[in-house]
Amino acid sequence: MSRTARVWLVERTYSDDEQNLIVLTYATEDGQRDFRKERALTSFTGDRRATPVSLEVETTNLGTVEDPDTRDRYAAEAKRMAEAYDRDDTL
Repeated sequence: MSRTARVWLVERTYSDDEQNLIVLTYATEDGQRDFRKERALTSFTGDRRATPVSLEVETTNLGTVEDPDTRDRYAAEAKRMAEAYDRDDTL
């Protein structure tokens, strides 16, 4: 039986290693655990694919957020997203 957790989009950044790669970071509402997903941009004129505001992921795929400041920031943003959007919404 797999356990899952709801995570919310808290950060979008460009990869340092690869051009045209966006790193989407999702976190639990307490900011303790995170999930990163990489997405390649499809063109230089813009990527119009929908980005889910939240995901249900297996807990074995979650990382631990060690830095207290990052944990607080992720918690605040995850709570804000959970209040502003329905779990199946996209951006």
